[in-house]
Amino acid sequence: MTSLEIGLLAAVGCLLPMCIVSIYYNIKHGLLILKTTDSIEQALDLLDARYTSINKVLEIPLFYDSPQIRQVLDDIEGSRNAILQVANYMAHIEDDSHDVELGE
Repeated sequence: MTSLEIGLLAAVGCLLPMCIVSIYYNIKHGLLILKTTDSIEQALDLLDARYTSINKVLEIPLFYDSPQIRQVLDDIEGSRNAILQVANYMAHIEDDSHDVELGE
């Protein structure tokens, strides 16, 4: 056996375990990313349902003109807008990740 063959066998002996460890962590992190994506999609669906529900409440005319009720209505409207901002932000992040995957 020549020194070149011994060197190549030593290189293979070192690189093979590193490749196996790399594959393990790639799969582990890939699954984590998929779980995170699913969680984000579920959160967006929940936010969409809450936004629709709050929007229906805000469309009902208000017959009592108490300042406390007006304040609650303003708080609900602010919450609705916050939900919309969070959903848009999360959807924007998801769109950016799709653009990166497509190479755009």
